[in-house]
Amino acid sequence: MVMRKVLVLVAMATIASACEKTPEPGSSGSGATASATATLTAKSSAAPTAQSQAGPGEIAWDMPAKWTSAPNPNAMRIATYLIPRADGDSDDAEMSVSRVGGSVEANLNRWKAQFDPPKEGSMKRVERQVAGLRVTIFEIAGSYTGMVMKGQVTKPKESYGLLAAIVETGNGDPWFFKLTGPEKTVAAARADFDSLANSFRPK
Repeated sequence: MVMRKVLVLVAMATIASACEKTPEPGSSGSGATASATATLTAKSSAAPTAQSQAGPGEIAWDMPAKWTSAPNPNAMRIATYLIPRADGDSDDAEMSVSRVGGSVEANLNRWKAQFDPPKEGSMKRVERQVAGLRVTIFEIAGSYTGMVMKGQVTKPKESYGLLAAIVETGNGDPWFFKLTGPEKTVAAARADFDSLANSFRPK
């Protein structure tokens, strides 16, 4: 009889101990973990504007709010942004971000050759420092042929413009930010482009 009472008391103590260790919703334990997970998910749902991966020679920048991200058409692209067309233009503008290699001068010469003929007085080049990075700003307008593959025949796009920023980090290949589109749309995007260029920073 005594032994049975002892066993009953031990069983009751074990049950009580287990109940104390079971967390209540909202307390420290599984409830708190669920809450932390929900908070993390909520934070992750707001995509940051800084676009970069950490590493040598990597940079970050802020995407203008009016621009939208688009799928990259090839593996050479790091990012692609679409810029809404201005009133009266038939096409949106596009910015490509790449780090395909080659010198600053080689890429500038290639971009110049894509405008044949260029609009008189449209070609400008400015170099400046942004957050310790060397940034070359280049612009040109005119009849745009784009990248033409050997043997390919394409019709030039009249009254097109190009705004570009080349970022040199001193570690690895430069970064190339190239915005092309109808001249009116490119001109309307100038303030956002300048904001993007001013946001460049080492990652």
